Amino acid sequence: MNYKRLETFVWVASLGNFRKAAERLHTTQPAISARISGLEDELGVKLFEREGGSSPIILTSKGKELLPYVEKILYQTEQLRKRAGLSTAHSGVLRLGVSETIVNTWLPDFLARLHKDMPNLDVEMTVDITANLTHAIKDRTLDLGLLMGPISEPNIVNRALCTFSLSWVASPRLELPERLLYLEELAKWPIITYARATKPYVEINQKFRELDGPPTHFFASTSLAACRSLAIDAVGISTLPNIMIAKELDNGSLRKLHAVWTPSDLTFTASYSSDPFNPLADAAVELAIAAAKEYEQKLA
Repeated sequence: MNYKRLETFVWVASLGNFRKAAERLHTTQPAISARISGLEDELGVKLFEREGGSSPIILTSKGKELLPYVEKILYQTEQLRKRAGLSTAHSGVLRLGVSETIVNTWLPDFLARLHKDMPNLDVEMTVDITANLTHAIKDRTLDLGLLMGPISEPNIVNRALCTFSLSWVASPRLELPERLLYLEELAKWPIITYARATKPYVEINQKFRELDGPPTHFFASTSLAACRSLAIDAVGISTLPNIMIAKELDNGSLRKLHAVWTPSDLTFTASYSSDPFNPLADAAVELAIAAAKEYEQKLA
């Protein structure tokens, strides 16, 4: 039985759309239609109701009955390939979404591991805020997200990666006192922080809104490297992961501030949809966990 036909059946059933399945499998809609028609002819049953237009593709009762069997065949085929150690076990395209904190830490090591273990794999990478990555994982336009998680959805798998603590930092040129600082004192300067619609921004914004006095001004950015540069240039006060500022603290271009409140630690997960089974994401997660663990050990 043709593996590509079975794989196509599962993806069309999951996405409910020939076009989306074609995009996911990097082929054309006519090719998807031909595979489904071929599988229906081979099995002698109708698998989908095709109403046309913008209506979703719906499984027939026989299609619903056969889907779990096909999913099991695909899973066991992948396990057989892995057991046999086939170098072609992982090929194709992994659509990867990454939070910028990961980009600035252990992403290079992860990608090196990925290439070593899966030399036939191509990676399409998107760097974005967690809210956008989460949406893309839910609608399956991304295979795997390394993000501030977890994602609370029943069909999303969340594997713990790492936790990064944050600190308030500023350029010595701002000449802030070395004593314990109240947030009202920090609010005199622009607060340089994560992009809007991120957990850190929402938490920080809420805390400063509670203060008496004039509103606090925020310089929000999707680029943590830009936030760090602005802080070094004394544009304002920033909250950054400690792992991103070790060099700057050593050379004196930044210094930590002792404030009465610091934002919560950032917890990251490797998150992906379990429906349908995606062997590329499943294998890549193990390498991501290993890369994050090794990076943490280096810093210890």
